[in-house]
Amino acid sequence: MLSVKHLTDTNELTKDDFYQILDTAKAFEEINSRPIKKVPALKGKTIVNMFLENSTRTRSSFEIAEKRLSADTLNFSSSGSAVKKGESFEDTARTLSAYKIDMVVIRDSHAGAPELLKNYTDAVIMNAGDGKHQHPTQTLLDLYAIRAHFGKLEGLNIAIVGDCSHSRVVGSLVPAFKTLGIKTTLVGPRTFMPKFVDQMDVNYTSNIEEVLPEVDVVYLLRIQLERIDSTPIPSLEEYRDLYGITQERYDMLKENAIVCHPGPVNRGVEIDSELVYAPKSRIIDQVSAGLYVRMASMYLLLGGEVNGIAD
Repeated sequence: MLSVKHLTDTNELTKDDFYQILDTAKAFEEINSRPIKKVPALKGKTIVNMFLENSTRTRSSFEIAEKRLSADTLNFSSSGSAVKKGESFEDTARTLSAYKIDMVVIRDSHAGAPELLKNYTDAVIMNAGDGKHQHPTQTLLDLYAIRAHFGKLEGLNIAIVGDCSHSRVVGSLVPAFKTLGIKTTLVGPRTFMPKFVDQMDVNYTSNIEEVLPEVDVVYLLRIQLERIDSTPIPSLEEYRDLYGITQERYDMLKENAIVCHPGPVNRGVEIDSELVYAPKSRIIDQVSAGLYVRMASMYLLLGGEVNGIAD
């Protein structure tokens, strides 16, 4: 069993929690390679997908994961709902909870929404991204893809490059890396760094070329244009010149190093278009891993055991 009831913040997960989810996800990877990919693991459970912020990859991944676990689902978004009519977050949450649901998967543009939701329902809460705060299942899928390549996590050296100040991915990755013994370096202009980067127990540099030959993983971040209030960089073209993965920078990577990106990719900004699916890229592997870890997380949080996955 996991040490937590909800999955809202990677700071709350122990090393054992991480590995329990990753190991269980491996079993679901095998299930997803079968001709018939559906199992009755969550038959009779009801899951609400409460997406109050736009999403494609995360939402579709959760929906497919729930169907393959045989759960009953309700998809809820702010458009076309009472939220558009002015209903409060609390009233919406209590209304959904009145249906005696088992889990809520929530995505919201406001940091802290998953924590607030705990006050209004007894259901298990899964954070599918809250503002600039956290995105736990993104971190889990990243860890899964990285471990699948290296066969381990502890001792790896990972550089996170780009818009770290507006990224909920960073909010989840940094504490997870610390728990798992992974060395982390944030790379980018100072205007893209969290205000308290010096207190985050990570390395920092504005020079990408000094770290590329040393790291095992270069993790690229999308510039969060929708979350930026001012202009922290002169232009996207200058950002690409200083921090984008060009062929020249790609060639600086160690032979066994890999490139990751949470998507969607701004081609020609974070990475040149012809390198998105280059041999060192694990971007598609990350997408596949998202299905496995979300199946595993929902299964474990709703009472499943590591060795009890039903065929």
